[in-house]
Amino acid sequence: MTATIGSRVIRKNPYKKINKIILKKVLPPIVAIAIFLVIWQLLCLNPNFKLPGPIETLAETWDPFIIDPFFDNGESDKGLGWQILSSLGRVGLGFSLAAIVGVTLGIFIGASKLLYNAVDPIFQVLRTVPPLAWLPISLAAFQQANPSAIFVIFITSIWPILINTTVGVQQIPQDYINVARVLKLKGAKYFLKIVFPATVPYIFTGLRIGIGLSWLAIVAAEMLVGGVGIGSFIWDAYNTTTETNLSEIILALIYVGLVGLLLDRLVSFVASKVVPEEQK
Repeated sequence: MTATIGSRVIRKNPYKKINKIILKKVLPPIVAIAIFLVIWQLLCLNPNFKLPGPIETLAETWDPFIIDPFFDNGESDKGLGWQILSSLGRVGLGFSLAAIVGVTLGIFIGASKLLYNAVDPIFQVLRTVPPLAWLPISLAAFQQANPSAIFVIFITSIWPILINTTVGVQQIPQDYINVARVLKLKGAKYFLKIVFPATVPYIFTGLRIGIGLSWLAIVAAEMLVGGVGIGSFIWDAYNTTTETNLSEIILALIYVGLVGLLLDRLVSFVASKVVPEEQK
């Protein structure tokens, strides 16, 4: 690839940018992970260190948990692929409900000072309640494990979405409001032209926090409600602890972390496509 500046011809190396990305974005985390694995393996050389090392963990979980993550022997004896998909289904439903309710309520509350002053103390109290403290209430209300876990996801993730949306509406510049009055924008037009563009960065900040809390809460909730799910898998493995089960727990924790990272990056990617460039 070449470019001409005056009488000079400058040749652009198409691989230079790729090499720069590799050096700055890819290589550092690989080196950090390698150092972590080496330290972990060295710690396991100590006979008093009871956890399996990375080599032992890989060997003990390779078959079937790594090479066949979707095996199904019935009931809860399933591969980690099915366990994670089951957890993601609950997270998807609970988080979606929280997003719809949180954004809708946040817009109405942010637009009304009277309503905000009325409900803000209530929300500030409820949002500090730990997620698992809601589980007995949800079990008593729904009498079933699955909807109870979904409710815990909903009640955990709604607060950052609701609060950030409310703040976003309250932070709409007065100039935007004045323009809307001059143009006589009302209803759906006012929302699409004024409210949404101004609050969308706040909304996605809340969504990003909410999805992380959802994934944290579902793992903890599934440990108590049982059934199929990554949290239940970890708890069942712990209750029948052997050296092999410890390796399974470590592998499950790695999967939990990777899925959490992917969920965060997914919301961040959607935000990069929705949030106006000047507001990033």
